[in-house]
Amino acid sequence: MNIWSIAVKEIKSSLREKRTFIFMLALPIILMLILGSALSNAFDETRTVGDMRLLYKSNGTNEEMSTAWNSFIKALGDKGVEVAQVSSGMDGQEEVRADRYTGYAIVSDAGIEFYGSSKNAIGSNILAGMLTVFADRYSLASAAYQIDPESALAIVKGTGQRDDFIHETTLNPNKKPGAIDYYAIAMTTMIALYSMFSASYLFTGERTNKTSTRLMAAPVSKGTIFTGKIIGSTFVNLFFVLVVFLVSKFVFQADWGNHYGMVILVLLTEVLLAVSLGLGISFLFKGEGVRAINNIFTQVASFVGGAYFPVDQSAGFFSLLAKFSPLHWANTGLMQIIYTDNPRGAWVAIAMNVSIATAFIIISVITMRRREGAFV
Repeated sequence: MNIWSIAVKEIKSSLREKRTFIFMLALPIILMLILGSALSNAFDETRTVGDMRLLYKSNGTNEEMSTAWNSFIKALGDKGVEVAQVSSGMDGQEEVRADRYTGYAIVSDAGIEFYGSSKNAIGSNILAGMLTVFADRYSLASAAYQIDPESALAIVKGTGQRDDFIHETTLNPNKKPGAIDYYAIAMTTMIALYSMFSASYLFTGERTNKTSTRLMAAPVSKGTIFTGKIIGSTFVNLFFVLVVFLVSKFVFQADWGNHYGMVILVLLTEVLLAVSLGLGISFLFKGEGVRAINNIFTQVASFVGGAYFPVDQSAGFFSLLAKFSPLHWANTGLMQIIYTDNPRGAWVAIAMNVSIATAFIIISVITMRRREGAFV
């Protein structure tokens, strides 16, 4: 009962701190709104290709080649690509250079030469890909013709009929985070990490408020006080995190997926990690050094962890640094569970959070026991 009494006392005293209350709630919500609105275009992956126009010149004399090519350009026309044959006196390369056509193809018995437009690189690459598929299919048909003419004829006829040359398979190809979705996750995990600040003053605050002597004189053990304070701090900081979570979901309509239990478990373990870090730092360092370390660590971890903008973590020193950020573990795990229904990243984040939290709690306990008659 003493543990819960101390935990409740810690919760009440934390909620009475108006500045902390406003900071932990207003900061993430305001940043979520500002960054989510200002950077919304950065998360729009829609690309407009525009009209694609293919100019071609046919120098082929092979009948099978001509049949296959005619079938192919007919299929292109059905898909919305405007196909035109070069007329007398027209310079195909100049037409592409002047951006009147997306690409120019010279078809001969030896193969296809393609000239793409640098002004419409996306459309040019699409046409080049289509022509590559056609050339590969025709090469296959030519090889098959020498063995089985009937199978070769079937391949040639099907050259322009397939519409699934590129096939994307995901659990949900259209489910990707928008700006609000991203910053809802980033700000929620960031404010969970900010639990370090209040946790670092769990015991030093007793000395500041001149209540440490009275606390030591109470008929309860250090372990009871220690446990009660950790539970109280974890509970109140989780409360702030859940409020931000609920506001982002129901006010900003952010997508948190369907695995709410796993999402909350990741957030809970991150809060526990932050509380343990703050507590451990307060036992290992003194005075203003605690605040300086908290400020530096939270800002660096937030920056490299992607709290303010998505970070490319594919390679380099920045990628290595990001792997040490609790926000990186949490954000990666949450993104995977929300957008791919893959819990592996979430379990990794939970394991990392609990492991490091346990290590810092042990460090705090050892440091506390070495001090005679005082917490700080």
